Amino acid sequence: MKERLIAAKNAIGRFNDKREQNSVKFKMTNIIMTVLFPVFIVCMAEINQAKYPSKFIVFAAERPTVILFNIMIASLIFYGFMLLFKKGWIAMAVQSFIYMALSITELFKYNTNGNHLIMVDMKLGKSIKSLTSFAYIKITPMLVTYIVIVVAFLAAAFWFNPKFKFKLSKRIAPALACLAACIGVVTVPAVSTRVYALFDIDTTESSNTFKLNEKFDNNSFLAFFCQTASESLANKLVEPANYNADKVDELTAVDADSSDAEFEKPNVIMIMSESFADFRRFSDKIDIDSSAYEDFDKACAEGYKGTAIVPTFASYTVRTEFELNLGLPVRSLNDPNMPQRMLLNRAQPTIASYYKSWGYQTAYVHPFMSSFYSRSRVYANFDFDRMIFDEDFTVPMEYYGTYTDDKTVFGQIEQLIKESDEPLFTHATTMQNHQPYDQGEDPEDEIGNYIQWVGHSCDDLTVFLDNLKKIDEPTLVFLIGDHYPSLRGENSIYDQIGMNSETCSVLYEQPFLLWSNYDQDFSSMPDYEFSTFYMPYVIMDLLGAPKDSFVQSMLDEMQTTPVYSTNYDDSVGRDEKLDILTYDRILGDIVSESAIPESEIVKAEDVEDY
Repeated sequence: MKERLIAAKNAIGRFNDKREQNSVKFKMTNIIMTVLFPVFIVCMAEINQAKYPSKFIVFAAERPTVILFNIMIASLIFYGFMLLFKKGWIAMAVQSFIYMALSITELFKYNTNGNHLIMVDMKLGKSIKSLTSFAYIKITPMLVTYIVIVVAFLAAAFWFNPKFKFKLSKRIAPALACLAACIGVVTVPAVSTRVYALFDIDTTESSNTFKLNEKFDNNSFLAFFCQTASESLANKLVEPANYNADKVDELTAVDADSSDAEFEKPNVIMIMSESFADFRRFSDKIDIDSSAYEDFDKACAEGYKGTAIVPTFASYTVRTEFELNLGLPVRSLNDPNMPQRMLLNRAQPTIASYYKSWGYQTAYVHPFMSSFYSRSRVYANFDFDRMIFDEDFTVPMEYYGTYTDDKTVFGQIEQLIKESDEPLFTHATTMQNHQPYDQGEDPEDEIGNYIQWVGHSCDDLTVFLDNLKKIDEPTLVFLIGDHYPSLRGENSIYDQIGMNSETCSVLYEQPFLLWSNYDQDFSSMPDYEFSTFYMPYVIMDLLGAPKDSFVQSMLDEMQTTPVYSTNYDDSVGRDEKLDILTYDRILGDIVSESAIPESEIVKAEDVEDY
């Protein structure tokens, strides 16, 4: 055994000696490899996500300056790494891993939900287990071929062994200069604006998913990734110039009816139904089984049906969930994809906190991992008495498709009602209709499978409402879909119905249901479309719940600005009132009136990070 180890050590030594000789013997080869590597890795990353070399060649011919930009960025990164690491193959391996990992992620992400990869998506890296359950991950011969080509290049670099002979002291300054220049292009607006203009990078403001996808078509993957990162950093929320206690008092100086004389305290069940959407509006363009929605229509006939404007499309459920739980617009936070991450670690003035102050038991129900979107950590400050995630259900778990059947969620809500001695307020976010939609008679018929699942949801809803009729407790149910479903990027149903940046507003219009098992008068409901963040206050008003000055201010604002959503209509200018009040409650000192006891309000400067 000892002799074998010595022989192996000697063999490795001879191999490395040969590589050291190659550094000198093949000097020109090494120069060519180090000069061409940035071009090579840019081409491989772009070809991989585009799938076909011909597609990349056409793009390069039409947008050569974009490719030059990509090569410039890749060169700065590569030479910065090579100067730091000294050995070329190490720098190549590190950069190849980063570029190909991003390229493969972009490939799978777009194929999964029609949305392109942006820098902010990296925040979900800790939830990789959850994300893989959503994604259509398909290892194709082409993908394997591209990876093999990159590995072969790295193997050649390892053998020929290009490297710098300078000492680290002489390499460190130019290495940091290269990396700093790259970072500056992305992070410093004064620099990025000029560089993007020089290379004709599309910097159009992307107010919705379809505009974002059109920008991707103009920039392709690498330039798109850089530019959207710059846009996100430049769009960072700052404190409004005139935010102060006096201004907040001025904006909420309204007469509010704090009486609860007409408030009978029914159970209030808010259900955000995963990907529930009505495709019948497109029945002239695609074949839809309308019978799937019959039970939903029946429930609407017994209660009230309206239309609300949700702040997201195809993904980022937490945007709609944020608006329903906080009663605040994500637009006022500059439309972050994950607005809950902006919350400070303190008691939040949520909708649940109002119901809690009125003597309600409060609960949050979601049949998925508590760690996803950091829900268990962040929502712990939302004043829910109970948070029930997939591991916490007290009723038998059943599944339909990939995820928990809606009837399991409805059954858990019924159980909570029976167990609670006080009236119950519940926010439930379902999972049943989440992608992937490849389970059905035809795995490729995404829309057919999706509609089948929607029909199953509607059937379960009917059973749920019938059960509530048998419960001797007044109960109001609100149900809305968080967004239209995520469908595959290539040849998706949205292409078939002609959706683009000019026509996509309809995809942010979601039908909602209000239903009660008692004689609730819905005649006071607004007869116009309004943003989802107003809905909690509309329900409070409908029930005759007491109102503080903040709630009344929001109801008044709905009269003048019923829709405040960049995705739906970016022509509506900024609303100072909504922006200041949202900042006050999310990042400010919570000067506006809320249900949080004054002794428990923590000023922003005193809040510790999560």
